Amino acid sequence: METILVTGGAGFIGSHVCDRLISEGKKVICIDNLDPYYPPERKLKNISLNMNNPNFEFIETDITKKDELAQIFKKNKIDKIVHLAARAGVRASILNPLLYKETNIGGTLNLLELAKENDVANFVFASSSSVYGENSKIPFSEDDRTDCPVSPYAATKKACELFCYTYSRLAGLNITCLRFFTAYGPRGRPDMAPYLFTKNITEGKQIQRFGDGRSKRDYTYISDIVSGVVSALDKKFKFEIINLGNSKTAELNEFIRLIERMAGKKADIKQMPMQKGDVPATYADISKAKRLLGWEPKVSLEEGMKKFIDWYNKEALDGI
Repeated sequence: METILVTGGAGFIGSHVCDRLISEGKKVICIDNLDPYYPPERKLKNISLNMNNPNFEFIETDITKKDELAQIFKKNKIDKIVHLAARAGVRASILNPLLYKETNIGGTLNLLELAKENDVANFVFASSSSVYGENSKIPFSEDDRTDCPVSPYAATKKACELFCYTYSRLAGLNITCLRFFTAYGPRGRPDMAPYLFTKNITEGKQIQRFGDGRSKRDYTYISDIVSGVVSALDKKFKFEIINLGNSKTAELNEFIRLIERMAGKKADIKQMPMQKGDVPATYADISKAKRLLGWEPKVSLEEGMKKFIDWYNKEALDGI
């Protein structure tokens, strides 16, 4: 039985990855520091169904604590790593860039060192579409320049990609960097637009629209993201960077109208200026994912938001 270490495993994407790996008969060691960026209770609920599974172990620790991480490797033969843990949030990174450097870059280096020392067979790193910055070439290809990030968060993700390349080359690690494009779905982060807009529109509260509403995002449903992660984990590329996106864009105004229609309520919109760190568009070229992973998205935005809103309504009734 393979043992997979999933960092950030109690978070949105991480908890879904854990669910999928356990369903496929893997042993999962889930680590998470339960950071209060949003309520830790949400994260514990994300993994609550797995807590009694003998093939699942949850360890509360921080990826910046190399000694604690080393003990996990000492006690377990870790075959593969899915590294999802990171300080999240483009805007928050502008306010506290040093914290993002310490966690995102320092924590990733700790894991790469331990992967090298313990002969880990495969390392999958969660990067972000934010590395493309204000890329004017549409759609975004892995070969496009990514040396002009517009937020500290994006800069840390780009730096981590570079360190992944270096460790692959010098230490012989097999590493795949996956650039996620606006993941959404059940258990989604409460500070992100799908959750925040759904909550406020449903409750008749005001939403903030940054810019004129014509910015575009490539919304990618969580089950598609997870399928891409698992596909990468099953491969052993020496080093690859691969986009995971729906490869279809939706304008912010269109996205708001979709929620209005599904919620049966009109949004009360407060117009706000564009925020520093925001980009006008994200749009994934997924030809490489199709070729190397045999992967392509299956869930449309309309179908995915229907599933998300159904989940949200149930969670709201449960008081979560």
